Amino acid sequence: MRLRVEHATVLAYDEPIVEGYTELRLRPREGEGQQLVSFALLTDPKAPLHTYRDRYGNEVTHFDLLAPHERLVVTARSEVETAQAVGAPEPGLSLVDRFDFLAPTTYAPFTDAVRAFAEPCRVEGDAFATASRVLWMVRRHLRYESGATDVTTSAAEALAQGVGVCQDFAHLTLAACRLLGVPARYVSGYVYAPGSASSAASHAWVDVFGERQGWLALDPTHDKAQGPEHVRVAVGRDYADVPPTRGIFKGNAKESLTVTVRIEGP
Repeated sequence: MRLRVEHATVLAYDEPIVEGYTELRLRPREGEGQQLVSFALLTDPKAPLHTYRDRYGNEVTHFDLLAPHERLVVTARSEVETAQAVGAPEPGLSLVDRFDFLAPTTYAPFTDAVRAFAEPCRVEGDAFATASRVLWMVRRHLRYESGATDVTTSAAEALAQGVGVCQDFAHLTLAACRLLGVPARYVSGYVYAPGSASSAASHAWVDVFGERQGWLALDPTHDKAQGPEHVRVAVGRDYADVPPTRGIFKGNAKESLTVTVRIEGP
């Protein structure tokens, strides 16, 4: 499916700041069945842009603004040919990847409550069957509620509250799968949902790894595998590895953030 995405971020300050450093993960990934047709990133005020690839293969754009300013607008425009599904045999994970995608994190901790939640999902010798049971349990224990949590909420906190958003569904799935010995990674991106109240949104889901099958992408919020409506942007251990925007600034100002996503389909 050919999708066009516009992701606009506005950072506003209640008084001028004198310097700002910003890091962005907004360029959709290439590979895993997905093709990036075009990508453009604009900043206002304009700034020289620099890029590098992080540990997980995500392209990171970064820039400095040294002149005083009260507002920064970043607009990313992408055109992507999405994948029907993600799931291809791989020779195996490196030792570093295996460690990263099996270890607990701040967002996906191994608490007693998460362990008790995960244990009934174990299917010995079958990573994907285990992950399928985890998805069923996540949907049973978490109710989707916009605004119920924020970007600092962990899987354990969402589980205790019984509500969350896509990020929480993904983190709880990660924690449970890893506890059961299934390597899992966080995926950030977008989902196209024509006909819904909002046809476009930033989204989060997971990849799980099977020794014989390779990676399989699963969307716990919607209880299904990744499909052509998903646009993959970045992967990592959890949200902390893949925030769309991250930065620091110098000044005595309060910052506000506004994000707008628009997706056009075929």
